[in-house]
Amino acid sequence: MPELASVTSLASSALKQEELFPIREVSRLTGVNPVTLRAWERRYGLIQPTRTDSGHRLYSQADIDAVRSILAWIERGVAVSKVGSILAKSASNRSVVTPAYEEVSSDDWGQWQEQVRLALQGFDERRLERLYGQIFSCYPLPVVFQDIFMPLWQELLLRQDEVGQRSEWLMLDGFLRGRCWQRLQLGRDDTREPILLTALPGHCRELELLVAALMLSGHDAQATVMGPGIPFTDLALICERMRPQALVVFSNQPPGDEFPRQLARLALSLDCPLLLAGDSSDLAEDALAGSPIACLGNEGRLMQRRLRQFLAGHLDT
Repeated sequence: MPELASVTSLASSALKQEELFPIREVSRLTGVNPVTLRAWERRYGLIQPTRTDSGHRLYSQADIDAVRSILAWIERGVAVSKVGSILAKSASNRSVVTPAYEEVSSDDWGQWQEQVRLALQGFDERRLERLYGQIFSCYPLPVVFQDIFMPLWQELLLRQDEVGQRSEWLMLDGFLRGRCWQRLQLGRDDTREPILLTALPGHCRELELLVAALMLSGHDAQATVMGPGIPFTDLALICERMRPQALVVFSNQPPGDEFPRQLARLALSLDCPLLLAGDSSDLAEDALAGSPIACLGNEGRLMQRRLRQFLAGHLDT
């Protein structure tokens, strides 16, 4: 089959020359106009495209991913002037746990995403299912979700005003939520005390919480998800009845001034340890330094490693 041959060949194309995109194509792919892209470069240094001999800007796939990350933070209410430090910290944390082979394979991710886009544009669930299986056969779980599917999910989420984009996002969102629940159920082990994972109301979408649960689950931990929207005031009662190893609060929203104090009050009311994960974890780390609340970060492998260290008593809070 031509399609199968095309998709399968992606796994062996890692050493190809990196493709570069002109500014008009980046604008089309991200929805950000060229004037804004230039301003982000000149005023804030958020992206650094290469230049041709004649001075034209050329952007890599990593630059495009950075633009989408900038958009996501701006949508959450972060000033563009502060986004650079957030992205730098996230990249620093990610570099600690990124296996060397992923640096070679990352050029393939955009091609897999393009194949998924085509399946979504045709509303072809069978093709989407095949791609999902093929991607899992090439990469470990953190790469599949955090580097391939979730950036595309975020891109479609940010472009829902365009014709067809909302329907494509809904299809991908429903598909991935179903696969996440399936994997969580298949890995369920009722003999182990759970790690209870929840999110504050409005701090993330269900899929982001489910992906975090997959990242936190492993041989020595099993995440049990309490969906987004659980009242903050109910968490102490829930933990008292469920008796988890730990409560992990997941948040992708920039923490306000009151957020660390809220967490501190919650920690005092619990009989189990309290941990923070997601983008807020990196942003609130300094404010929570010296408190009993452990920060797990926002990158899958880092979250899992820090959780293992915490459960073993080796992670400083």
